[in-house]
Amino acid sequence: MSGTETSGITTSRAEYCVVACADAWRDAGEILASPMGNVPTIGARLAKLTFSPELLLTDGEALLMGDTPPVGSRPGSVEGWLPFRQHLTLTATGRRHVMMGASQIDRHGNQNISCIGDWARPTRQLLGVRGAPVNTLNNPTSYWIPKHSARVFVEHVDMVSGVGYERAAAAGPSATRYHRIPEVVSNLGVFDFETPGRTMRLRSVHPGVSIEQVTEATGFTLAIPDEVPYTREPTESELRLIREVIDPKGLREREVPA
Repeated sequence: MSGTETSGITTSRAEYCVVACADAWRDAGEILASPMGNVPTIGARLAKLTFSPELLLTDGEALLMGDTPPVGSRPGSVEGWLPFRQHLTLTATGRRHVMMGASQIDRHGNQNISCIGDWARPTRQLLGVRGAPVNTLNNPTSYWIPKHSARVFVEHVDMVSGVGYERAAAAGPSATRYHRIPEVVSNLGVFDFETPGRTMRLRSVHPGVSIEQVTEATGFTLAIPDEVPYTREPTESELRLIREVIDPKGLREREVPA
């Protein structure tokens, strides 16, 4: 395993990504977490087992993991029923934090998972808009991007699926009531929109990554503070949970290779 060594324990890039995703749900309280992808799912489960025990997790279908499983048990082994109407109530009132993927994302947080190229004649068909507009207007929505490149971080998305800050503001109070993009996590760093114009800012870089690497792989000008810290180190307890309890098969390393 290749990565950064702290206190004799080597942390991989994938594990930095996991803790960065987990921190998106830090102290979230009793809300529904909807992570999409291996690393966000591992991160959400890590958050529940550590600093956000009230977090609610689904298996992606209809079961609700409402209680914290004992450490050492299979994640998801303590489950409850979540009727679909109750799920809709949570999702329509800002009580869910989604972490989605993005085929494209721009400086304002507009996301595209629908198509590449002009909508009338796209060069590539993707997933389609799906639930992205409703997710972004009704819930805090973060993004996970496992391969940071200028093809993903673009000046303008080819089609808006998830709504960014400037479009939500233009639509008025009904669109901004629950709209929030807490963070974007990639294999290079962590980003937010804590700027006066609500444009994307570099919040931290993962150990082993330079600011120059991030800017070269981004297709627009990022807001960069004078001091950019490294993404925090996972604790020994967090690493043990990631490796032994939540992801013993190492799926995280397939999504973010060393």
